[in-house]
Amino acid sequence: MNVVRIIAIIVPVLLALLSGCSDAPAPTAEKKAEAVKPPEPITGLTGLYQMYNMARQWAPDAQVLRARSIRLTEVKSEGGKSGAWEGTFVSPGTGRARTYTNSVVEAQGNLHVGVFAGLPEGYSGSSGQMRPFPINVVSIDSEKAYETAMEKSADYAKKNPDMPISFLLDLTAGHTNPTWRVVWGESVATSGYSVLVDANTGEVVQILR
Repeated sequence: MNVVRIIAIIVPVLLALLSGCSDAPAPTAEKKAEAVKPPEPITGLTGLYQMYNMARQWAPDAQVLRARSIRLTEVKSEGGKSGAWEGTFVSPGTGRARTYTNSVVEAQGNLHVGVFAGLPEGYSGSSGQMRPFPINVVSIDSEKAYETAMEKSADYAKKNPDMPISFLLDLTAGHTNPTWRVVWGESVATSGYSVLVDANTGEVVQILR
């Protein structure tokens, strides 16, 4: 086999290989953007414990005075969950109180993502109805309190399907344990119907009309 025949065989093969390489798709460094998951509401105990962890840095003896849900237009409340919560803690040792907020979004009312602390205020001990309590006595979450309240309020809920529902956790005189107050209406003051659920046992304590 002479040189001319060798070249005649090799050249077509090389051209075919080069042609195949040129047809291959060019690699790209771009990655498909992942879909951003919308913020979801959280339960009362989830929000409260996150606030409590920060409150303990302020005062190691911090106790809960109350917690409440905050309705947001940005995140729909559902099934005992809310887009934001507010918790007030007291320090018996220092005689101070401090309110914290915990939100899953930036929102009106000076709400920011995560836990934010307000300024400390004076606290002279139990007055009026509310009394402070240790957080570990709360074993029932707002989600379970909601389910229990709905079971006892099926007729009322059916008649008022679009009425907003909010939550208040506190310990008042006349009750052994803290209670979740499941409120139908814009606020406790204007509500015509609410259910008190024991935050330790999960039992219905009282129905207020």
